[in-house]
Amino acid sequence: MNELGLLVGSPSPRRVGRVLTYRKAAVVSLLFPPTGIASMYYSLKSAGLARKGEVEPAREAGGKARDWAWYSVGIGLTVYVIAFMAYVLFNNDGAVRIVFFAWSILSDRRSWVSLLKGFWINVQVFMITEVIVLVWALVVAIVRLLPGKACRPIRFLATLYVDVFRAIPALLVVSLIGLGFLQAKVPLAGDLSDMQYVILALTLTYGAYVSEVYRAGIESVHWGQLAAARSLGLSYSQSLRHVVVPQAVRRVVAPLLNDFIGLQKDTAIISFIGVLDVVARARFINNSKGTLAGYSMAAMLFLLVTIPFTRWLEWLQRRTQNRTQGGR
Repeated sequence: MNELGLLVGSPSPRRVGRVLTYRKAAVVSLLFPPTGIASMYYSLKSAGLARKGEVEPAREAGGKARDWAWYSVGIGLTVYVIAFMAYVLFNNDGAVRIVFFAWSILSDRRSWVSLLKGFWINVQVFMITEVIVLVWALVVAIVRLLPGKACRPIRFLATLYVDVFRAIPALLVVSLIGLGFLQAKVPLAGDLSDMQYVILALTLTYGAYVSEVYRAGIESVHWGQLAAARSLGLSYSQSLRHVVVPQAVRRVVAPLLNDFIGLQKDTAIISFIGVLDVVARARFINNSKGTLAGYSMAAMLFLLVTIPFTRWLEWLQRRTQNRTQGGR
């Protein structure tokens, strides 16, 4: 009998659950012996108990074999990845470590001060753009959902805007607006600062994406909610404001935050039009030191902001899911 999940009961064979085969347990033990040996032991124990007809102990041993197998896979892969990274960093006389993580640059206080000044510009652009996008995208989403034939032209304009700015890469939008508007002296937008151009470009780009998130949230609210609000005497705009939009926003908080994580990272492209953000300053450090450690330092600053934001987003998603499922 190869499959330990098929155990012999009394008086006839019966299935007691899937556990590891001998062959699988042997592979697991070779993958990471410290925990794989335990998986092999419980796998053999489960097989022995199965042959004796002891169903429940065999099932329990099989479960432990499966658990230790997953421990072996997880811990083994982690150890191998760390070992491979160490090999890459220290191989070839530590060339990779010197290029990306030169300690003489990472420990330079003046470099960190310069990068922090540039990173503050990225943070400012992100925070201002985020606030504007939240409002602008909601307006676009509502316009796309306006009812009736009379609103068809404005719905067409909103749809065209979304299609265009979702199709063009953010880097091109920043370049066209940040460089082109100033050169062409575009009315009402020809004398803005570089930061204002960047905020405008990112707002137009992410406004298109976020408007679709809003629209999906609004459409997810059952039509009966709107019908009930209208039957109570509320106008269409009042129904959206007091009934539909609040429910929609709560449902799309997690997707919105995902988009804003992307926005926070895309602020790095503003250096393309000459803004002295963290990427531009990192480039100066690299040019003066002959290394790429400046980019690694800039990446660390983004990680310090993005990872906590991502963990908070996951916590928020779990809380929303628990509330939806009736948990606490």
